[in-house]
Formats: sequence, structure tokens, C-alpha cells
Amino acid sequence: MLGLWLATGLGITLCAGVTPAAPLTTSPQGPAGGRGEVLYVTHCSSCHGLGGTGTPQALPLIGVGAAAVDFMLTTGRMPMADPNQPTLRQPPRFSRAENDALVAYIVSLGPGGPPIPTVRPERGSFARGGQLFGENCAPCHGADGQGAAVAQGQVAPSLHEATPTQIAEAIRIGPGPMPKFGRQIIDAGDLDALVRYVVFLRHAPDPGGLSLGHEGPVIEGFVAWLLGLGLMVVAIRLIGTTT
Repeated sequence: MLGLWLATGLGITLCAGVTPAAPLTTSPQGPAGGRGEVLYVTHCSSCHGLGGTGTPQALPLIGVGAAAVDFMLTTGRMPMADPNQPTLRQPPRFSRAENDALVAYIVSLGPGGPPIPTVRPERGSFARGGQLFGENCAPCHGADGQGAAVAQGQVAPSLHEATPTQIAEAIRIGPGPMPKFGRQIIDAGDLDALVRYVVFLRHAPDPGGLSLGHEGPVIEGFVAWLLGLGLMVVAIRLIGTTT
């Protein structure tokens, strides 16, 4: 469910551009000359254009909504130096205050898109979260949220580093080919439940033994085969020596 994190699906490629020579313009739609606009002109406008109108390199940002912008910035996927490269999770480039200012400026360019969701995992039903995860998330991200390869050579990333807010944002905005889940599909209560379960997975118990990094049955089977074969070789050598 929580899909792949490619900015092309959102149309968001906040490229790390060079500050244009043109001075900042006064915009009736946003805080012209404010911190958010300065950051936008410096880091985003070379791809998305002044005022978020878009360029041949990237689609417009007008109307994408606060959740989409905040998700891409806080996960370090934007800004990026090369819009042709896949977007991968990295340490965020901006401070919290800078991030908030940049989100506010982009949102001021035009209405639309979901807001940053308020999520309270402690209020969610654990059982309901597990059910939702199994139905919508596990096919791409694996039963434990570790991530896995999906169709057309793309990869669903691990969910273990995402914060509760980032998980909720991804559910609402559907980054990359991941579908969007609006309130009519996953309401606030289900959102809390699903986030609670995803957060639980990063510290899930392993009653069956070693976790082996939660890499899945292929790795587990290989390790079991390797250990079993090694033990057989040792046993045969011991038998031959005693004989």
C-alpha cells in the first residue's frame, strides 16, 4: 500500500537549483520576500519555476497540498540535484522551521491537495491496523514492513524509518504509483490504527528464533540450507575420523 516513493508519481521534483538572477517578485497569493519564498527560489524554482508554475523539468506545485510537500522534504527526497534520478530517502536538508516556511509558501500558491494529517497511533486499534496492513500494505512492503521489489524493477522501501506523520502522509498522498487513500476509504480512526501497526513492526518480537534481519523466506531458507549443509559436512568428517 505504502507504495514506491518516486517523485514522478506526485509530480514533485524540488530540485536543488541555483538562485535565479531575477529578484523576488511580490505575489498576492503568498508571503512574498519571506523565508519560505527565499528557500523556494533558491532550491526549487530552477525545476518548478518561479511561483510553482512548472517547467519542462518538473510539473507545477500549485495545489499539491501541504502533506505532499512536507513528506518529500522531511524524508530528504527533495530538493534533489538531478531530477532524472530516483528519489531515495535521505536525511532532511532543512531545519524544522525552514521546512515549515517552505511548506507554507508552496501551499499559499494555490489551494488543493491534502493537509498534513494529525495522527494519534495510541488511539488506534492494533487488530484493525494489522488487518488494514495485511490487505493494503504487505503485498508491496512485506509482512514485516521491511520493503520488497515490486513490478517493473521498482522497490517498495522499508517502512521502519518513517515517522507516524510520514506514514500518514504517504497514505493520503500516494507517492509514486502507490494509490491514494482518502478519508472515505481510510478514515481518521483507521489511519491511527494503521500507523500504530506500522510503528509496531519495527520492534516486532521474533518468537520463532533469530530475525535474520527480517529479510524474508528466501534469505531464511538460504541460511537454513547453508547451516544444514555445513553441519552435515562436519558430521561426515567426524564419522570418517572415528572410523
